[in-house]
Amino acid sequence: MNVCFIMYPWEDIDPENDTSLALIKECIKRGHGVAMCTPSNLTIRDSVTNVFCSAIRRMEKVPNSLKAFYNKAQLREEMLPLAGFDAIFFRANPPLDPIMLNFLDSVKDDVFIMNSLQGMREANNKLYTAAFGDAHSNIIPNTHVSKNKNYLIQQIKESKSDKMIIKPLNGFGGSGVILIEKSAMSNINSLLDFYISNSGEGSSNYVILQDYIEGADQGDVRVLLLNGEPVGAMKRVPGNDDHRSNVSAGGSVQKHALTKEEKALCKQIGPKLVSDGLYFVGIDVIGGKLVEVNVMSPGGITYMNKVYKPKVKIEEKVIDFLESKVVDKLQAFDRRTRLRKTVQDA
Repeated sequence: MNVCFIMYPWEDIDPENDTSLALIKECIKRGHGVAMCTPSNLTIRDSVTNVFCSAIRRMEKVPNSLKAFYNKAQLREEMLPLAGFDAIFFRANPPLDPIMLNFLDSVKDDVFIMNSLQGMREANNKLYTAAFGDAHSNIIPNTHVSKNKNYLIQQIKESKSDKMIIKPLNGFGGSGVILIEKSAMSNINSLLDFYISNSGEGSSNYVILQDYIEGADQGDVRVLLLNGEPVGAMKRVPGNDDHRSNVSAGGSVQKHALTKEEKALCKQIGPKLVSDGLYFVGIDVIGGKLVEVNVMSPGGITYMNKVYKPKVKIEEKVIDFLESKVVDKLQAFDRRTRLRKTVQDA
């Protein structure tokens, strides 16, 4: 199997904790070919979608540690046709580039893509969580999304809580997530001005305003779902000087066994994720409520492996699933080929 990882630059990888690197290492360990590129490396040559990529040379012996693997990996630069790969594993950071998806549209029938293009189009930002909320299932916190500052200020004033969460629609890794309080309305006014207007060229940004969930100061739970089922979880605890629990923002991780409430949440949203072609997803949960869905580059594999060591290696389950989807696609192609030949020979 040959896999193309569309992701962030190789030099930006954290060699000790990067989820993409863990997935790449597992592929190499199994003898699969791996190439990597950033979204900007896509190109069209003679009407064929190609990619300028860095391919990892085969290794006789793959190091055990992630850092040693990263340091030992040798890359060669190639220009290769995307349709020649068996699978594309999408791991780029938000925001999602719609032009890049147009490139990938040309190969979606030839290559298995994790996650589906249509699924990423629908779910790449924080609006997707609204699809799981209705009058009968209180699984998401009360949420407002708008560019209208007056509307957002009115919602803050009318909120029964003294605290709310504000964040940019296209943020990731905890960037721009701020805890606000009614007692500081003058600061909130200027903060909204900054969030809405700070996009350049006269355009404006959407802002998410969300009810503060009691217990959020104690951290959140990151759950990784594979094919709609949870395969790993961890609790993320904020650092001493930051309310955010993201590890990238200074948070730490702890073991976590899913509660009955959290299992029910996963069971409720899993079928929709799968029907949307979102096979590998990270969700953030606070107090049993769904706060965020990450479909582009869900992380946490290495941290979960460490806190549950030595029993857990989540990357093995993910690559097992990837291999099965590639086999399914190849078998379907072979079947169509045989049936077409039967018709042609009749």
